[in-house]
Amino acid sequence: YTSLAVLAGLIASYLGSYLHIGWLEYADPVAAILVSVLILRLTVHLGKEALGILLDEVPAETRLEIIDNVGKIAGVLSVERARVRQAGAHYFVDLTLAMPRSFTFEHTGELIQAATDAVHRTLPDADVVVHPIPRKARAESIFDRVRAVAARNNVSVHELSIQTHSGRLHVEQHLELDEMLPLRQAHDFVCAVEAEILKDVPEVSAVLTHIESLPATIEEPQRLAVNRRIEKALEDAAEQIPEVIDVHEILVHRMGEHIAVSCHCTLPDDLIMQRVHTAITELEDIFKISCPEVDRVTIHPEPMTDNLR
Repeated sequence: YTSLAVLAGLIASYLGSYLHIGWLEYADPVAAILVSVLILRLTVHLGKEALGILLDEVPAETRLEIIDNVGKIAGVLSVERARVRQAGAHYFVDLTLAMPRSFTFEHTGELIQAATDAVHRTLPDADVVVHPIPRKARAESIFDRVRAVAARNNVSVHELSIQTHSGRLHVEQHLELDEMLPLRQAHDFVCAVEAEILKDVPEVSAVLTHIESLPATIEEPQRLAVNRRIEKALEDAAEQIPEVIDVHEILVHRMGEHIAVSCHCTLPDDLIMQRVHTAITELEDIFKISCPEVDRVTIHPEPMTDNLR
């Protein structure tokens, strides 16, 4: 382009002198100015490219493509920070991802791997580092927020229920603590968890916690001879609950001074888990009335089609 501009300027200048056209005589200096502008533009462009290489920059389109691919992963709330740089022929990607705080460590690891794979679809050989940050999900319920407090304190919560009393919410929960922990320490810990729940979930006005021991001892049960009376009592209790189809694989064994019973319970395939839990609890309560000597009952629910295979 610069050569063509010079050639056009010379030809126009010659024609201006030959044809006595005054303004064409200025074509040569105008062409020189145009060439200078082109050279200046090229210099700026090459300078920016060289500076980008020195500063390990990558094209903005590449960074935006990575953010878009990672942001589409189910479970990633947002990409809070994305750093992409190039060193020689290698790329380095540093991501900070917001994830629901209710996710388990294992699930978070799966999302990190999914994010790494998403980056490799754009930069196949990139070195990827992902930093997960726990965040409150947009659709987080009160139950999720209470469980998040328990997870933050590394304790397991179950039997969680929330009731409304005179327009105020009351939480009841079961927490599992080390079975060797003294009561004083356990109570202080639970009080701290309850205070944290009241702070993080202001809608809740009261928290009641049932403290359970977290088993840390491997038991050696002694299998008892088949006790037909206990089996019959369990079968009779099952007949009193409409949802229960049958109970089978009944096992009676002794752990120390206590008798434990386990069994499998068949229920309809489409029965929701809330009703499944209620039916199993009813079965356990009715059975224990007939056999008060049984200390623990473990019932495994199964769908009806699972027993037809």
